[in-house]
Parts: sequence; structure tokens; C-alpha cells
Amino acid sequence: MSTAVPDSAPPQQFPPIDLQWQVTSRADCPSDDSIRRWAAAALLTDTADPESEVVTIRIVDEEEMLQANGEFRGKHKATNVLSFPADLPAEIELEYLGDILICAPVVQSELRLQRKSVDAHWSHMVIHGMLHLQGYDHIDEQQAGIMEGLETQILARLGFPDPYCSDLTVSVTAVHTTDEVKQS
Repeated sequence: MSTAVPDSAPPQQFPPIDLQWQVTSRADCPSDDSIRRWAAAALLTDTADPESEVVTIRIVDEEEMLQANGEFRGKHKATNVLSFPADLPAEIELEYLGDILICAPVVQSELRLQRKSVDAHWSHMVIHGMLHLQGYDHIDEQQAGIMEGLETQILARLGFPDPYCSDLTVSVTAVHTTDEVKQS
């Protein structure tokens, strides 16, 4: 979901994000600017130093994700997103959040299976990873509810649908909302 920007519009400013591509193909992948915009939208605090990097996002193929997921989580399969929060000593005053690995082939497979647009699913993966770097998790039901709520709010601000809502639920909600409008 993209909007045309007039040629006279100033370029968007994003927090410094190190974006690395380690994939054989960028087909069905979003633009660098889109990824940076989504990451910035999920940044819940202002960075004091606009010149220092806040995160590294590395887009990888299945082989690298398989290796990382096995090494760091003991799981021997590729996953969509892994987040590695920075654990810097207190005396280092750097606002670096950490690193995010996104497996392009897994994300592309998921978006086809879930019938989502490229931008809708990729934005969700970037936001999900960014929230992990900021201390959010989904280990238990309460934490999952909080994290999913934040994801849904951020995605809505960007114009994307609730990633946890099926088409049937969206239709029922839309009908319900229409009825509420008629009653008011």
C-alpha cells in the first residue's frame, strides 16, 4: 500500500537504520525506504542522537536463518523473524537497540499462504522485530495481548489491516461499524 509522493516533496528522514540485504533475489521484497519507514513507526522512543544507528535489519535467505535459529534458539528450521536486543554495558551511552534478521523466503511464503499483500506482511514482520528489541514479547497470553495490540495500532497508523484478524472477522466488524454509524 503506497502513496505517490510529489517530486517536490522533501525526502523522508528516518532514524539511522543499517539495512543489509543477503538474499539471492529481492523479488516480492519491499523497498529500503518502506522498511526504514516501518521500523521508524515502531520506534517507541525518540533517539537523542539522530546520527547514531538504532538498529540493524538484515534480510537473509533460508540458509542463514536456519543457522541463526539453530545456534541461538536450538530450533532447526528457518523462521520469519529473529530479534537480538543489544545488551550494552551501562557505561556505553549508545541508543542502539539491536539486530533483526528477516528471512525473505519464509516471509514471502507466509504472505502467499495468508493472502496478504507484500507490504502488509513485511511491515508486520519489521514492526514485530522492532517491538522485540524494545522489550516486548509474546511468551505468555498477557504479554502476547500487549504486543499484538501495539502491532495492530502501529500497522493501523500506517494504513494496514489487523494482522491477527481473519477476513470473516473484518467483514463482521465492518458490518457492525456500519450499523453503529446508522444508529448515531
